[in-house]
Amino acid sequence: MRPSSQALTARERVLKKRAAHSHLSMRTCAGTAIRNILARRNVIPPVVASQTSAPYAMIDSMKHVKHAAVAAVLCLPAPAFSQAVPSSQTASTPAQTTRPTVNEQVTVTASRQALSLDAGASSVRVLSNEDLDRTPGFTLDDRLKQVAGFQLFRRTSSWVANPTSQGISLRGLGSTAASRTLVLSDQVPLNDAFGGWVHWNEVPRLALQQVDLMRGGASDLYGSSAIGGAINVTPEEAGPLRYGASIEGGGLNTTDGDGLLTLAKGPWSGLGAVTLFQTDGYKLTAPAARGPVDVPAFVHWQSGRTEVRRRFTNELSGFLRGNLLNENRGNGTPLTTNATRLWRYSAGSDWNSANHGRAFLRLYGAEENYRQSFSTVLGGTARSSERVVRTQSVPSEERGYAAQWARGFAGAPVTIAFGSDLRDIRATNIETPYSAAGVPQAQTNTRARQRDTGAYALGVWQPRHWTLQLSGRYDRFSIIDPRQISTPAVALTGRGENVFSPRLGVVRDIGRGVSLTGSVFRAFRGATLNELYRTSTVGTTTTLANPDLRSEKATGFELGGNATLAHDVQIRASGFWTMVNRPITTVIQTQTATATTDKRFNAGQLRSRGMMLEARVHPIRPLVITGAYQLAVATVTRFDQQPQLVNKWAPQVPRHSFTLTTTAESKHIGRLNVVTYVSGRQYDDTLNTLKLGSYARFDVQAERDFARRFTASVAVQNLLDRSIDAGRTGVLTLAAPQTVTMRLAIHGAK
Repeated sequence: MRPSSQALTARERVLKKRAAHSHLSMRTCAGTAIRNILARRNVIPPVVASQTSAPYAMIDSMKHVKHAAVAAVLCLPAPAFSQAVPSSQTASTPAQTTRPTVNEQVTVTASRQALSLDAGASSVRVLSNEDLDRTPGFTLDDRLKQVAGFQLFRRTSSWVANPTSQGISLRGLGSTAASRTLVLSDQVPLNDAFGGWVHWNEVPRLALQQVDLMRGGASDLYGSSAIGGAINVTPEEAGPLRYGASIEGGGLNTTDGDGLLTLAKGPWSGLGAVTLFQTDGYKLTAPAARGPVDVPAFVHWQSGRTEVRRRFTNELSGFLRGNLLNENRGNGTPLTTNATRLWRYSAGSDWNSANHGRAFLRLYGAEENYRQSFSTVLGGTARSSERVVRTQSVPSEERGYAAQWARGFAGAPVTIAFGSDLRDIRATNIETPYSAAGVPQAQTNTRARQRDTGAYALGVWQPRHWTLQLSGRYDRFSIIDPRQISTPAVALTGRGENVFSPRLGVVRDIGRGVSLTGSVFRAFRGATLNELYRTSTVGTTTTLANPDLRSEKATGFELGGNATLAHDVQIRASGFWTMVNRPITTVIQTQTATATTDKRFNAGQLRSRGMMLEARVHPIRPLVITGAYQLAVATVTRFDQQPQLVNKWAPQVPRHSFTLTTTAESKHIGRLNVVTYVSGRQYDDTLNTLKLGSYARFDVQAERDFARRFTASVAVQNLLDRSIDAGRTGVLTLAAPQTVTMRLAIHGAK
């Protein structure tokens, strides 16, 4: 459990009390805007559903309420992905493109638009802090796997996976070390500046408020890396007195301590949060292939966050925020280790005017030092020893900004938004190879600068039962002044690309709780500095960089429908089709019985097509069931360098994935959450020779509140202790075994 949601200001409490007389739950000027519009139209809105089902409630009289909902959202102070709904009003929702309900859920969106969920015709899944807390897992990616189709580059969790294999796959597009999905938190990108992967433990656990997952191309508003979608991590904000702390421990010698404190006085407020985690881990190599060189893959990390916020007027507020991650990992053998120290900071302001719209500004930066060592295992299948083959050090820094202004017009069903952002990255890759005798050789020092500058515009028109959105973005993506100091010297050249990414979304409300959606888009992902200039080794496979890589470009469309049926049943179905041109993948250069050398290339085309079905059922009062199934047929459709790969499965993409979350709650007994994960087979290579078998996994968490402010819980990951294939790079590696932990938490607020 977490500390209770941020308390309302005195002004908000007065307005909320007034709104309650109209059977609505709204914030500040959102309530005023809706009431004024509805009063002019002589409309009395229906009572929304209970708090448990509020996120799924539908407004039947959409003809009059639609304009009020848009006006309400534009009054709210949240930028872009918007403010989170208090946990008491949010439940795990299926992908949402339904008409907005006139309550706080209307502010939740997974795109840079000041609109309700329906406006972008996007498939969005919203997970509240309660959804995250009640799902067993040590890291955020563990808890996001309850969303069908969400998967890291390999099947291992980020708490044992090498950071360079923590890219995300959505919509069956797969990933490399880099992610084809953009992850942000309050407009600040969380994808690693150098490699594009994600540090899932960067934000302290109790500082997470909500996560929104938007599936489908989103480069029209976000630019590079949003081919598969965008994920927003909404952080807790500084506010009135709240506190929370927890301690967890159990299997694999795991301990986890978390804390959160917020304070406020007058216009000032502050926040502090921390997570301290360590585990001895487990041996990644399958038992039949293990040798003396195999040891558990451990990880120790500490993450902390501070924030200071000030409200200058009723319309203007600002903040300063800092976040630190310090991490050390062992990767399964004594000589393979990596470490990360990441300091991220940001400052911003939010302006909200009832007459002139709303705007936000974010300025951010980061400093990171990443180091890693690689080895080769000796002794053949006996795996008796190892020797170092390469060490790397990668210092990097980034600077950027994001800004947006949005406005709706009370007299017309029109909303507009304009924005721009910039992300500037500078990095150096220092590699030291070692001879067979273990002697360091001459270093290779590669430096480069990467910059993505973009501007976008968004317009939404909502006539009667329709919602039409048109948006587009222009990007200038550049590699500036790359240099390599080595023997022999290697000449590198900079370059730039201009990219335009449009998107059209349509929603048709056909009544009786049913709506139809459709969208068509273009998206892109620029090659990361890691893919361009860094050599890496995983197991017995070495992957060479390619400084000539070009950006990936995608075209796609989605069609779907959403229905709310009797007895609290919500269903969302969608079909998707995406063609990625020039996808970055690896091509085998040399292969022997003991070693493989790959090199990154732009392939011809990768196509992913399929469907997703999501449903939520509340059959009886204490029981809620949420399920999702994804079919993703991802294949190579053209590859000039290796035509034999055509029609092969995209690596690391299962065709079938299914999740089922069953939650039972009793005031007198407690809560029980059972999460089922089912995945079909997939392949660990482009030739489809290294098969990873299908699996079913069950996670369980039981918890109970006591003494008003305490919660005790027991969690079991991989309940049946299944042996799950994770990778086959030389030897078979496995996902985490059964892990049992116990947790005690305290939480409260003034």
